[in-house]
Amino acid sequence: SLYQLLEERNTKSFILLQDGKIVLEKYFGGFTRDSFWYWASAGKSLSAFLVGQAQDEGLLDIHAPVSDYLGTGWTSAPPDKEALITVRDQLRMTAGLDDATGDANCTDPACLLYKADAGTRWAYHNAPYHLVHDVLSAASGQGINIFTKNRLYDRTGMTGLWLNHVQYGRARDMARFGLLMLANGVWSGDTLLRNQQYLYDMTHPSQTLNRSYGYLWWLTGQQSFMLPGLQVVFPGKTVPNAPDDTYMALGKDDQKIHVVPSKGWVWVRQGNAG
Repeated sequence: SLYQLLEERNTKSFILLQDGKIVLEKYFGGFTRDSFWYWASAGKSLSAFLVGQAQDEGLLDIHAPVSDYLGTGWTSAPPDKEALITVRDQLRMTAGLDDATGDANCTDPACLLYKADAGTRWAYHNAPYHLVHDVLSAASGQGINIFTKNRLYDRTGMTGLWLNHVQYGRARDMARFGLLMLANGVWSGDTLLRNQQYLYDMTHPSQTLNRSYGYLWWLTGQQSFMLPGLQVVFPGKTVPNAPDDTYMALGKDDQKIHVVPSKGWVWVRQGNAG
């Protein structure tokens, strides 16, 4: 009945793991374990992990202004307001830039307009997030694909590709990333992310505006949540029937990685909108 539901909901790949072992793995519509598909915004959560690795290496500081890495004038905000925007604000979606300019993906300074002081307004805004990759490249001297390959793919057996800030890969690549998170950044004895406080902060409320958002991860178990495109705080949990410690990498058309530490669960879904 689960497989029937998944097929009816336009699923291409589904994997459920418990304690690191595959319990269910099912593909639909000609998809196989080697088929590539886009993560959409679920890739944001992978970017948050990469930022943590860069900070581990001393390449960047999430509390530093973005302009330290991209130079001044990367927005059209007044210089004193631009200087308030930190890398951490990029991770929290609190950059304070106008998300209603007509093209939420445009990273040209002319598209990045001041709306509110950084840290005072939560808005799901792709453009400041996309510039996380520019920050990583500027800090490391490597393109985002090389950076990701060296820090993540080669050490976990993942495969993937960033294309226009969107990650592409197999369902098992998403599952491996979920397992890496479940294991607190350790893969087969190799510690990929040492800063346990950063790991904690990724998957817990990062601000009080949208308590169901960490560092580019969605959270359950909180008393309220906000949604992309809306400046409304909704009461209740994002997923009422999920364990309260669940955290989620979520993307357009229902690309999903759910991690449930209390159950030892990771599950992945790829496909068209369900």
